[in-house]
Amino acid sequence: MIGRRELITYIGLGIFGVLGPYLFPNYTLSIAYLWMMVMMAQTWDILGGQMGYNSLGNITFFGVGMYVSAIIQVAIFYEPGVAAYTSAMGAIKPVFTQSQYFWGLFLGVVGGALAALALCMIFSSFMFGLRGPYFAIGSLGLAIAAAEVTITIDYVGGASGISMPLFPGDIEMRSVFFYVLCFGLAIAAHFVVRWMISTQYGLAINAIRDDEDKAEAMGIPTLRYKQIGWAITAIFMGAMGAVAGNLSGFIDKEVAYPIPTFGIFMVACVLLGGKGTLWGPVLGAIIFHVVKETTWTYLLGWQWVALGLILIINIVYFQQGIMGWLQTRYPEMFGIIVDRSSSENEEKEKA
Repeated sequence: MIGRRELITYIGLGIFGVLGPYLFPNYTLSIAYLWMMVMMAQTWDILGGQMGYNSLGNITFFGVGMYVSAIIQVAIFYEPGVAAYTSAMGAIKPVFTQSQYFWGLFLGVVGGALAALALCMIFSSFMFGLRGPYFAIGSLGLAIAAAEVTITIDYVGGASGISMPLFPGDIEMRSVFFYVLCFGLAIAAHFVVRWMISTQYGLAINAIRDDEDKAEAMGIPTLRYKQIGWAITAIFMGAMGAVAGNLSGFIDKEVAYPIPTFGIFMVACVLLGGKGTLWGPVLGAIIFHVVKETTWTYLLGWQWVALGLILIINIVYFQQGIMGWLQTRYPEMFGIIVDRSSSENEEKEKA
């Protein structure tokens, strides 16, 4: 059930999302990356917030989706192994017609999502044997290992990278096209997460977060639920990786596996907005991205200091995040009923 305030929020974000490229044409790509961050934060919160499994390796699926998409987009029209598709390796420069480009992009996005899903299913079978900080470190190790293995494979360009197919249109149309894809994936991720946490699945993963051993004792198939949550994350991260690869135009290790940036930023967004809430990751991603872009534009050299201060203030004073703090301070705004009389009686008894 969508309340009045939430409906207004949806309408406002929808208008901004649709008109953004036309109201702020010089910032189209920047806003596209904003929606990318919203999607990443929303899907990270499935495990990190709703389930209590802090993953530092979700960026693995982003990189896998990016590379698989690149292979599919070129290999379906050119012979595989054409010097790894990159001029840096002495390859020919692939030329695509308009229909070939868009058909290849579609198959690349789907293939990237499915490849990320397959990888998730393989590694989740033993990764979820780890809990707490061990899972976080293990997932981070997975991302680092994937990046290092990738640069040893000449078929995908090795350390030299891959040149992506050129967009068959002018630069303005290219920016708007990929903006729409990022915006669409962010919307899809939000409503999938909204639906998931509104069902019995949402109650089950919250039980896992509160006490996994008790949840298992109650008959909840915790491994299956954890795998489902990570699988949804992998699908969206793989699809977004495919889009991001085409948006950047060139793929290498740093672009595909940006662990120190996007890998950390998505976690910071959720912590800022509020873990385990529907709107916390969205709010956190918007605030974090705006501050990041502003400081990188006007405070170049001090941008990391500014972002670090945000995290310190967040962790020290707002550990529950902005949405968590608002829910505690103004519960009625979020439909939370508080028995004031009981609270007052308890305070009187303590006095």
